Amino acid sequence: MQSPREILADIWTQAGGDAAALDAITLSGEEPQLPSSFRVAAAAQAAIAATGLAAAQIWQLRSGQSQDVTVDMRHAVVECRSERYLRADGKGPPPAWDAIAGIYKTRDARFVRLHTNFPHHRAAVCMVLNCRPERDEVQTALLQWDAEAFETAAYVAGGVVAMMRSHDEWSALPQAKALTELPLVSIEKIGNAAPKPWPKGDRPLAGLRVLDLSRVIAGPVAGRTLAAHGADVLLISGPDLPAIPWLAIDTGRGKLTSFVELKSEQGRSVLRDLLASADIFSQGYRPRALAALGFSPEDAAKINPGIVYVSLSAYGHAGPWAGRRGFDSLVQTATGFNHAEGLAAGMEGPKELPAQMLDHATGYLMAFGAMMAKARQAREGGSWHVRVSLARTGRWLWNLGRVADGITTEDLKGDAIRPFVQEVPSGFGPLWSVSHSAVLSKTPAFWARPAMPLGSHPPQWPARP
Repeated sequence: MQSPREILADIWTQAGGDAAALDAITLSGEEPQLPSSFRVAAAAQAAIAATGLAAAQIWQLRSGQSQDVTVDMRHAVVECRSERYLRADGKGPPPAWDAIAGIYKTRDARFVRLHTNFPHHRAAVCMVLNCRPERDEVQTALLQWDAEAFETAAYVAGGVVAMMRSHDEWSALPQAKALTELPLVSIEKIGNAAPKPWPKGDRPLAGLRVLDLSRVIAGPVAGRTLAAHGADVLLISGPDLPAIPWLAIDTGRGKLTSFVELKSEQGRSVLRDLLASADIFSQGYRPRALAALGFSPEDAAKINPGIVYVSLSAYGHAGPWAGRRGFDSLVQTATGFNHAEGLAAGMEGPKELPAQMLDHATGYLMAFGAMMAKARQAREGGSWHVRVSLARTGRWLWNLGRVADGITTEDLKGDAIRPFVQEVPSGFGPLWSVSHSAVLSKTPAFWARPAMPLGSHPPQWPARP
């Protein structure tokens, strides 16, 4: 079984990193940290360490100065559950899930998971089931359905659900086989452009402009990570787009946030203007959704030659499920994690991972890919497309191996978490939030801007240093 350092080395070198750079990093801490049969702590540490190492390498490119990077495993695990530990003005998180979200039994004695936190997803499920959004009614209706038939019907109707599969069942599907052909982080050149010089600045990503078109966890974590190293991150949302407020607060640290209505030509014009002077365009919309509005990777490369375009998907950009909607909890269910954790815990049904690890790890891998692509752009020019997916991250996590007796590990309590929590101001009152776990010796990571309510800023870039 690979050590966390070996896991990091694979991520780093497969993305084109120089193996000699790994000498700068120190990884501390021991597995397992959390109650899981999977190596969630090692995955958290390696994914975050990759971002820290990339930031350090960019700083060396910009300044000529090398620096050390350290990542503590417990701190990394806590950061990958940051939404749990957030406190806004002394208040803890509201219920994480909609009233009818979760696990249900079906007629064929299988299980399905519903994700209904967004109103239109809840409405789609209730339309298919012809019932009201009440748990008892949903369960009664699902007992008239076989699991896979419901999964298919709900998806066609615009819902987001998943049938629980074993890993062997998942591995037999064409989508799982398609994932085996994809790298963990895909970095591809999609156009020609001159190298862009680094702007002035005293932090690794200072002066770099990042358009963040993402919601929930993975994509927003990527933007938050880039902001932690000095990038100007502008989160673009819309007043009518559904959001999960608590997550928006946690991942909004360090960002500017604007409303732009992309359904209108005026809004698309605003986004085109922003894109024309951006360095990184990071988005988590379904495949083809932005292309229909004129913001495909190829469109972006025409608007702004030299752009780094980052795409997040649920199930990967190849295979029959490439266009399927999904969230961390659903991908865990569909790909075998819930089944395996349930078995490890001696349960009849599904059990979740003890963190939204596919989301968080994928978010850090997005940020890592964006930085690696930006470094290549500055060195050799070109426009670049970075692609990651929750399911491909899941395949990576699965292949790291299992932790013997890890499922019986005691969960982290308050005293273990407290060293990693800091108080910062925000537009929501004082925030108690998890600090960044990648510690750089010369350019410490921090968020220079407070989390603010969505739409708090005009859709324009701040002046470069």
